[in-house]
Amino acid sequence: MGKQENIADLESLLSLDSEIQSRVAPRWARKAAAAAAADRFIPTRAGMEWDKANYRVENCENGEEEPKKTSSGREQALKAGLLSNGCVEDTEPSRIIHYAAKAPPAPPSGYVNNLRVLYTAQGHTAAVGESSRRAKTTRHIPSAPSRVLDAPELVDDYYLNLVAWGANNKVAVALGATVYVWDAASGGIVELLTLEDAEDYVCSVAWLPGETGDGHLAVGSAGGSTELWDVAATRPLRRMDGHAARVSALAWNAHILSSGSRDSTIVHHDVRVREHAVGSCVGGHAQEVCGLAWSPDGTMLASGGNDNLVCLWSASQTGVRSQDATRVLSDHDAAVKALAWCPHDRNVLATGAGTADRTIKLWNAQLGSMLNSIDTGSQVCALAWNPHEKELLSGHGYAENQLSLWKYPTMARIKDLKGHTGRVLSLCVSPDGSTALSAGADETLRFWDVFAAPGNALLKAKKATTKINRLNSGRPLSIR
Repeated sequence: MGKQENIADLESLLSLDSEIQSRVAPRWARKAAAAAAADRFIPTRAGMEWDKANYRVENCENGEEEPKKTSSGREQALKAGLLSNGCVEDTEPSRIIHYAAKAPPAPPSGYVNNLRVLYTAQGHTAAVGESSRRAKTTRHIPSAPSRVLDAPELVDDYYLNLVAWGANNKVAVALGATVYVWDAASGGIVELLTLEDAEDYVCSVAWLPGETGDGHLAVGSAGGSTELWDVAATRPLRRMDGHAARVSALAWNAHILSSGSRDSTIVHHDVRVREHAVGSCVGGHAQEVCGLAWSPDGTMLASGGNDNLVCLWSASQTGVRSQDATRVLSDHDAAVKALAWCPHDRNVLATGAGTADRTIKLWNAQLGSMLNSIDTGSQVCALAWNPHEKELLSGHGYAENQLSLWKYPTMARIKDLKGHTGRVLSLCVSPDGSTALSAGADETLRFWDVFAAPGNALLKAKKATTKINRLNSGRPLSIR
């Protein structure tokens, strides 16, 4: 018993049965204590003038202001000196810290800021550079041809294609039964051939594309035959028959020569093989085929005829006898001779028709849909694209016999070039794409620098004027 009592006394002494209190107060207790605590705000008294306040309380108990004492001149001078040195505070409040920069003082008269001069000079230089760039984009289009060649006995027939300008910079011209080749670089003229039959005459010529030497020339005749000539050797390489009437149009697609005839058919000749007639198109036209043009990628052939139709043929049809064209465009109201594929937009074909129609039409050849149509006011005999700009040149007949330059795709007229006294029968473009050649029913060939690049336009214009003066001062040059 005594031992148990001692243990009980010890437990009571140590308070082992009491609740253990934590030293860290719980969160609610801390928040309650903070909320319960309060105090009054005691401002700092370091800046307060207690002596002056006590004096006023003791001497002005009635609430009246103490009369202001007048200071002597010596005191005022002393106070002014102390104020200037910042030793005594001024009675008037003043700002010490300014957050806005002070305005700069006005510059003296005649002062010039160098930075402003530099900025102005740079701006002027930029403006001059911009204006010069704008000036470069504007090109001069001469109104007169740069050269005129006489072409006597040039047949005045709307359906024939008598002039071609090859990649070798040589111009082939058919005058009656004779074909002449004029070298545009040297000015030399060579008589290539004369047909033996007195009743025969040349109806079409076409250079083999891509040749830079003397090259090879295809010649279609009124007798229905097509000949391939070696220009350097001035001899024929082969004769290819297949038509029952005159061959009015020729067009190359690599080694395939397509010929269109008055018999309304188109024959494809492979000039590499003995059996040259590898295919034909016999069901597209009902009258003379007077225009042929292969697309730049060689996938489609466009043909125009005297039946007012434009037929589109796939390149896959060149190896077979085709009865039906891929597409037939029948919106023209006159014979369609002028055909030209756009070099800027794939599948865009320009077509022009005769006097009863007088329109230039733009087509999406892939879909067969018309993109635009413009009434030119006269017969459309030939078309040629500007390879440098989106422009189309057209040759016309009565009444102006002019060449017209159009902006593609709006077909806004840019300029008319006049000089021919007869209708423009054919158009072709130089290999560098700067000069257009027109053959007219007035038996002249005229060279126009209408496609000249902007940088060379003024120089070419001066050369054109010089050449015209030289031509007018003496006997005109002749193609033969």
